[in-house]
Amino acid sequence: MGQTLTEKILDDHLVEGELTPGEEIGIEIDQVLTQDTTGTLVWLQFEALGLDEVQTELAAQYCDHQTYQFDFKNTDDHRFLRSAAGKFGAYFSRPGNGICHNVHKENFAAPGKTLLGSDSHTPTPGGMGELAIGSGGLDVAVAMGGGAYYVEMPEVVNVRLEGELPAWATAKDVILEMLRRLSVKGGVGKIFEYTGPGVETLSVPERTTITNMGTELGATSSIFPTDEKTEDYLSKLGREDEYVELQPDDDAEYADQITIDLSEIEPLIACPSMPDKVVPVREAAGEDVEQVMIGSCTNGGYPDILPAAKMLEGREVDMKTEMIIAPASKQASEILARQGWTAELMAAGVNFSEATCGACIGIGHVPGSDSVSLRTFNRNFEGRSGIEDDNVYLCSPEVATAAAIKGEIVDPRDLADELGDLEDPGFELPETFDGSKTDIIEPEEAVDDELVKGPNIGDVPLKDPLDAHLEGETLLKMEDNITTDHIIPATQDILMYRSNIPKLSEFTLSRVDDTFAQRALDSDGGFLVAGENYGQGSSREHAALCPMYLGIEGVLAQSFARIHKANLFNFGLLPLEIDEEDYEKIEQGDDIEIVDDVAEAVRSGQEEFTVRVNDDWELTGHLDASEREREILADGGKLTHVKQKHDEGGAAPADD
Repeated sequence: MGQTLTEKILDDHLVEGELTPGEEIGIEIDQVLTQDTTGTLVWLQFEALGLDEVQTELAAQYCDHQTYQFDFKNTDDHRFLRSAAGKFGAYFSRPGNGICHNVHKENFAAPGKTLLGSDSHTPTPGGMGELAIGSGGLDVAVAMGGGAYYVEMPEVVNVRLEGELPAWATAKDVILEMLRRLSVKGGVGKIFEYTGPGVETLSVPERTTITNMGTELGATSSIFPTDEKTEDYLSKLGREDEYVELQPDDDAEYADQITIDLSEIEPLIACPSMPDKVVPVREAAGEDVEQVMIGSCTNGGYPDILPAAKMLEGREVDMKTEMIIAPASKQASEILARQGWTAELMAAGVNFSEATCGACIGIGHVPGSDSVSLRTFNRNFEGRSGIEDDNVYLCSPEVATAAAIKGEIVDPRDLADELGDLEDPGFELPETFDGSKTDIIEPEEAVDDELVKGPNIGDVPLKDPLDAHLEGETLLKMEDNITTDHIIPATQDILMYRSNIPKLSEFTLSRVDDTFAQRALDSDGGFLVAGENYGQGSSREHAALCPMYLGIEGVLAQSFARIHKANLFNFGLLPLEIDEEDYEKIEQGDDIEIVDDVAEAVRSGQEEFTVRVNDDWELTGHLDASEREREILADGGKLTHVKQKHDEGGAAPADD
C-alpha cells in the first residue's frame, strides 16, 4: 500500500510509535519557531531545563505581536528574546519585520521539513510542502533541545481540488468553503492533504492561505504537494536549491475524501462571531462598513495586497469607511513601495500599519462601538478585535476592498457590474521577492551572549505531583467553543504580562466572569466545567498555566481542542471528558470529588474516573491519554517531569 504525503514525511522523521490513526507517535523536529507573546516562556523553560544550545537544524524567534511597544514591559520582552536567541543559537527577527509565519515562509520553510511552532497558525508553510504543527511553548522548548515531539497520529483526509477558480473567487474563499462544510470542529484529529488537478492552478501564497486557516477547522495541520509552482516560488525567494519534489503515492489510502470543484467557488464571507458562520457575500450585502483591514498572516503578503491596490487605482475609499493595510512582512511593504503602489493606496485614502499581528489580536485599530469591520484575518471570535460585542466579518482582500469602495458589504462581481470599469485584479507574484534581510539577525551575528531580564520577566511556576485525592468547587461553568481568548485575553493591556504569570493570572477567564481569578485564589482548589471544543484557538500555554497557578485541579469538558489539551497535560491539570447529560446537570458552585486514588489511577492507565458531585450523585469522567502523557500529568507537568528524568541521569530534553 502506498503512502500519503503526510505519511512519507512523518515516516522519515519517526522516532517512536507507528503511523496508525489514534496512536501516539514521536517525531523528530527540523525547525522551530516562536513569537514574542509565547517566546518568553519558551526560553525561560529552555533555560530551566538546563539546556545550553539549540539542537534543531534551525530555530527562529520572531517579534510580531507586541511590536508597538506600548510599555517598557513589551520592549523588555523583546530585549530578552534577542538575548535568548543570541545565547542559545537562534535567528532573531526584529520587531516590525513581520509576522512569524510569513517571514518564516519567506526565509526558512522548506519542502519535506518538519516545523513546530508556539503559535496555532504554524501550519502555514504546509502550502509549500513543509509539515508544520502548532503546539504549546513547552513542547517547543523540549523539541528545540533535541527531544521528540509527541502527537496522536491524525487521520489523513484527502481534499481533492478540481477545476479552476473563476473571476473574483480566491483561495480565501476555498478555506471559507471548507469551514462552511465542516465547522470549527471538523478538522480535529485530522491532517488535510490537498491533491488533484486543481492544485496546480494555485500559487504557493494561495496555498498557504488555505493551510493557514486550516487551524480554524481544528486540524493538526494541512499540506500541499510540491510541483513547478513550488519550485518557481522558491526561485523567486532565491532559495531554489531547497526545492524537493513531494507527492503522495498513486495508491495512497486516505481516511476520507472531500472534493471541491474550484470552478464553483464564489466570494464568501464569515459572519460574526465565528469563522465557520460562512455565507455567500451576496447574502450579507448592504451592511454599512466603517472599517476595512487587509493583512494578517492569512492575507497580508504582497500578492494579497496588490489586488486591493489595483482595485483602488483611480478610485477612493468611501468617506464613511476607514481602510487600513497591515502587511504581514516588511518585505511586502518594500516591494509595494518600490513599485509605487504604496503611494497610490495612500492617495486613495488607505492607511498603512507596521508589519504586525496587531489588530488581529486587538492591539491597535480596534473597531468603534456598534460598527462593522471587514477583515482578511483568520479569526473573528467575539471580542478578539479589542472591543466586546464587536461585528467582525472575515473575507478575501477583493471583498474587503469592494466594501471600502462602496462603503457597505458588496459582492465584488456586483460592484464590477455597477461601476462598469472594475476588473478582477487576479493573483500576481513579483518577479522576485527582493526585500531586505536587515531585520533578521543570524546566530553567528548575535549581539548578546547572556540573558537580559527586565523586571517583568518572572520565573516559570511549577506544580506539585498529582495528589491521590482531588476535590474542590465547580468555580466556573462555561458553554461550548470557549477559546483561549476567553481564558487569557490577547489585548495589549493584558498581553504585556505574558512573562509575569502572577500578574497575568489576574485576568484568567475575565471575559467569561471577571470575579473568577479572585474566587479561584480564595478557594482551596477547584474545577472548571465546559461544553464542547474547550480551548480552541491560540496555542498559548498561558491558558493552562494561569489556571494552574490559581489552583485549578482539572477541567471537565465534553471535548477539548488538541493544543489546549496537550497544554493541560504539560501543566499538570487533569482533563476529563464527560457526556452532555452530566454536563447539563452540573451547576456552578457544585462540589466535585474524584473518588479514585487519582495519582495511582493516572499512572496505571485507568480510563474511567468516578466523579462525585455534592456528595449526592456521580458521573463518569474519561481520561484519554497515552502512557507518556499520564506520566507527565502525574509528575505535575512536563517541566517537572523532564527535570526529574534529567536528575535521574537521562538526557535533559527527553520526556519519555
